[in-house]
Amino acid sequence: MTSHRPPGLHHRSDGPPSGPPLVLGPSLGTSLAVWDQQTTALARTHRVIRFDLPGHGGTAADLLPSGAGVADLAREVLHLADALGIDRFAYGGISLGGAVGIHLAAHHPDRVTSLALLCTSAHFGAPEGWHERARSVRAAGTGAVADTAAERWFTPAYAQAPAATALVRGLRSATDPEAYAGLCEAIAGYDARADLHRICAPTLVLAGRDDPATPVAHAREIADAVPGAGLVEVPHAAHLAGVEQPRAVTSALLAHLTTTTSATARAGDDGARHAAGLAVRRTVLGDAHVERALADTTALTADFQDFLTRYAWGEIWTRPGLDHRTRRMITLTALTALGHHGELELHLRAALAGGDLTPDDIREVLLQCAVYCGVPAANAAFALADRVTTELAGPSPQE
Repeated sequence: MTSHRPPGLHHRSDGPPSGPPLVLGPSLGTSLAVWDQQTTALARTHRVIRFDLPGHGGTAADLLPSGAGVADLAREVLHLADALGIDRFAYGGISLGGAVGIHLAAHHPDRVTSLALLCTSAHFGAPEGWHERARSVRAAGTGAVADTAAERWFTPAYAQAPAATALVRGLRSATDPEAYAGLCEAIAGYDARADLHRICAPTLVLAGRDDPATPVAHAREIADAVPGAGLVEVPHAAHLAGVEQPRAVTSALLAHLTTTTSATARAGDDGARHAAGLAVRRTVLGDAHVERALADTTALTADFQDFLTRYAWGEIWTRPGLDHRTRRMITLTALTALGHHGELELHLRAALAGGDLTPDDIREVLLQCAVYCGVPAANAAFALADRVTTELAGPSPQE
């Protein structure tokens, strides 16, 4: 008798087939759509492969056998990569998807080029809570957890947003209860704390500051144990930070991926440095500005534009020592001190629109400038920042 193995993980690919591969894993209770707001930006430079968990989206509910764990789910990701002809790949995962990434990076380091762990943990708490959730879902269906999902996934201010309600609706109506319960049991048996030191891939750990499911302390535990890991805390975000604060999360991911790619590019040729620099230039300043700059390039300015892209963006902004948020604040300080108001306005708009900095952050930077760069310089910068902030906020409701 021939045994039957269900088809593998349902997936979707976006971006150039020749781009460096990036595999993205979702959280428990969500489909690959949880990455929708990051995919367009990531797919400009990467071959983005998103997959569904068993019983979620398009993946068969019986893909994993009874009693399967996170290691079995990681094995399915490797099967997917093999089927697509991908040997090495960058990996990003949310919550359970992040746990899969930890296992892959710790136990299959030859396959993972870089790692991004979003709102996840090396140990999701006492097993009994997960076993209880599994029993509840088997008895009453996924509606039993959908009723409280928004409280875990989003801050109260975002819980009724269309993207939030769509994900909760998907948990209620499009998630197989038995598969969901099985994944709860896989989480109950998961503890990767002893494996964290084995991870050698460049690692970004990202946490929502208001996440009740995997609090910031869980992210700090991972970042402290993984050699060289970076930590980004996203304000005004709960468990699905990429949905609630898409700009900040996308910016952090692009910075991490670009830094990883550019480490090779810096040792390579000018073409590789230019490509890495152009990607981070788009991340920091926005596509619209970069497209205008490229369109305005003339025979006289072409070499200068190439120099800027390779050196400023491909050599400096891509260095791993500082994250983009820190580099933005340093840049604002320098431009304020030197009175370069045109460039200052450009970087203020980009920082606010990209979500890396808030108006409160900019106020603190400019107050620091007032002390060390002089009150007149800070006065002019405050006036400019106030105008930019008002314009980006748009008209008031009374208007």
